[in-house]
Amino acid sequence: MEIYNPQKGRYETLDITINKTNTTWFDDGLDGDGIYLMADIKIGLLIQETGYSNPVLFYGLTRAKIDYNPQAAKTLLRNIHSVAEEAYFFFCLQDN
Repeated sequence: MEIYNPQKGRYETLDITINKTNTTWFDDGLDGDGIYLMADIKIGLLIQETGYSNPVLFYGLTRAKIDYNPQAAKTLLRNIHSVAEEAYFFFCLQDN
């Protein structure tokens, strides 16, 4: 499965098993605040938004650590986007 690894700042392919024992699905994101799934894997937590986005990897986290809460998952994703935007603007300012 192709995932986004924000710690490395790139997409990568991992051999991952998604099943009912390690994954929580949310029906079309309607009751999950736009979150499609959360899955525990050996190295961390995968969170995928609804739509065609790739899951995002969070090292050292589990569904239990965020209380299986889709709003907490959404906050984690929002923080990734904020950090990426800040880095982009920082590098743009450095070019001037």
